Amino acid sequence: MPGTALPAFPDDVPIHSLPTIDFGLVKADNPAEIDRLWEAAVTLGFWYLKNHGAEQEAKAMFELGAETFALPLEEKLNYEQGDSGRSFGYKKMGGNAVDASGLPDMTEFLNVAKDDALAFPEVVHRTYPPVVTAAIPSVVRPFVCKSLEVNITILRIFTRRLGLPEGTLEQLHARDLPSGSEARVTRTPPMPGKETADRPAIGAHTDFGSLAFLHNILGGLQVLLPGQTQWGYVKPIPGHAICNVGDALTVFSGGILKSTVHRVVPPPGAQGEHERWSLVFHTRPNDAQMLRALVEDSPVIAESARQYPEGKFETGSTVAEWYARRTKYQRLGNREGPQSWAASRGTEHNPTAR
Repeated sequence: MPGTALPAFPDDVPIHSLPTIDFGLVKADNPAEIDRLWEAAVTLGFWYLKNHGAEQEAKAMFELGAETFALPLEEKLNYEQGDSGRSFGYKKMGGNAVDASGLPDMTEFLNVAKDDALAFPEVVHRTYPPVVTAAIPSVVRPFVCKSLEVNITILRIFTRRLGLPEGTLEQLHARDLPSGSEARVTRTPPMPGKETADRPAIGAHTDFGSLAFLHNILGGLQVLLPGQTQWGYVKPIPGHAICNVGDALTVFSGGILKSTVHRVVPPPGAQGEHERWSLVFHTRPNDAQMLRALVEDSPVIAESARQYPEGKFETGSTVAEWYARRTKYQRLGNREGPQSWAASRGTEHNPTAR
């Protein structure tokens, strides 16, 4: 569990080196650091973030996750997210597919809605296990607020670089409007041995929303960077979050910002003998927003969108519809065959990965 002494990340596995961005410099509007952030977002879609100031909030969330997952399964299942396409709540291990064959996932997780955390004690979307409900004011809300500070700061920078009117992306991710934004704690059981080394715990995907603010304790996250054909681990670095762009920003920006394919496999080497824990805040746009390129608002975006096939960034969906579709059809309870997996996909290409 979080806080346990753990073996080091091995040095004999393929890794992808990501740029490290200093959030303190970004907040201070340091031009060189903002240039580095922008370069990472439009080329790789992933970067490390240091000096984000969320270490204590993340630690408290991990401890809450451990307390929650220690509950009896039958109690946790009272709060299961279900098969309707709703994400908030508890997801049991094996509830989702990780590929077109229907192989089940190997994680349990708890999603707490941003809206429920900020409106507490009002219930906006759903209720949660009592241990979680009791901790919303002292643990969940502080993590949500810190995560929003980080991600909204980044969205303001992207607004400027995309040539959008001031406040555009912030308004599309309004704090006080319903959205799929959520805090997620994930636990994966030990999966030691070479026979499970490449067995996905979470299948290859692009993120549903706009920005992820991720805290990992062990390895296991792998990315397939644009133009590459081999998966590489993202090595956890103490005190560093891992951030990435999601589908919504790729669509809004007309393909300028990159939503990159990633997956989770067992931690490599001796780390595979331990539980893997992760914590993420997903910032997603307002539910009612149409998911399409903002071509009328920015000549920069309009020019980028023209480089792609006509209609590529016209999803015909609201954000809520897009998110519900992707969530619903990865659920094994809704599986009818490989077409169900295909229906759960977003902007992913079909990589030939090895």
